[in-house]
Order: sequence, then C-alpha cells, then structure tokens
Amino acid sequence: MKNMRINTGIIALSFMAVSIVSCKDENKTEKTAANPSEINNDNNDQDVQAEAILKGYFNLKDALVQDDNEKTNAMGETLVQSLEDFDGSAYDDAKKSELMVLIKTATEHAKEIPNGTIQKQRRYFKLLTEEVTKIIAITGSANKIYEQFCPMYSGGSAWLSLSDEIRNPYYGSTMLQCGTVKREI
Repeated sequence: MKNMRINTGIIALSFMAVSIVSCKDENKTEKTAANPSEINNDNNDQDVQAEAILKGYFNLKDALVQDDNEKTNAMGETLVQSLEDFDGSAYDDAKKSELMVLIKTATEHAKEIPNGTIQKQRRYFKLLTEEVTKIIAITGSANKIYEQFCPMYSGGSAWLSLSDEIRNPYYGSTMLQCGTVKREI
C-alpha cells in the first residue's frame, strides 16, 4: 500500500511536470523574421521620423548580415538622409537637445558607411548602434525591438533587431548565429 502511494505520487508529479512544460511550449510564439518595411509608424509626424531612422538602421543591418557591400553602401546613404531629416520639434527642450546631439553623432558614423569596405562598414555600424539605442531610449518605438549581442566582435558588440532570431551583422555568413538576445526594448 505504501509503495502504491509513492508510485501514485511519482506519477502525479511526472504528469504535472509534463503539463507545465507543454503549457510553456504552447505559449511560445512562432519565430518569424520581421521585415523592416513592416515597422509600425501609425503615430504622429515625429514618430514617423524616428521610425524612418529605425527602418534605415534595420535595412543597413540586414545588408551587413548578407555580406552585401553594395547594398550596405546604399542603405548607409538612406540612413544618413533619415537622420538628417529628423527635426526633434515634438520633444521638450531637454529631450530635443539630447536627441540632436545623438542624431549628429549617429549621422557622422552613418556617413562613414557608404563607399567603405565591409570591415569598415561593420566598425561604424557598431558605433552607430550605440547611438541608435540611445535615440530609441528617448523616442521609443511602436515595435518590439531586440538588443542582441555578439561577444566575439571587437570585445563584444550589440545590435538591434525586429526579430529575436540571431542574424549577426558583424560576421554575416561566417558566423551568422553567433550571439544572444540581451534584452527586449
């Protein structure tokens, strides 16, 4: 009788463990690569300008993931234009001042990307990512953005993505899946 209770208890615990794991799996959403053209920009003009910067950034990142130097050049030029078009007038003076400093620095980094080697483009992309991350902290985004991290590139480097799927822009096809999701923004 005692063995039967122990066996029943073990079976019950096993069933609970399996149930918990299967429920956890049911709550997972299917991973899909987000398309930069699907960026939500239904809000005001200022949000549209901030989202245009993000769209340019994500297109640039995708070109680096593909090891496509020519496309990276073109996406760098597009991003420069989006950064230069940002006016910040919808923000209070303190935020506007901070944003304009970040935009200026990001623009300087973005201007180095067109007509560079893929290695140079990736170096400036790292610097650009730091500025774009700070810009998002102020402007916010209507989209879920993932900050991802590669410990191997230049002492450790982050990038932003619309998908939690790792596609490393610093190594491209050489080490496409090197990295982890650090946080969700």
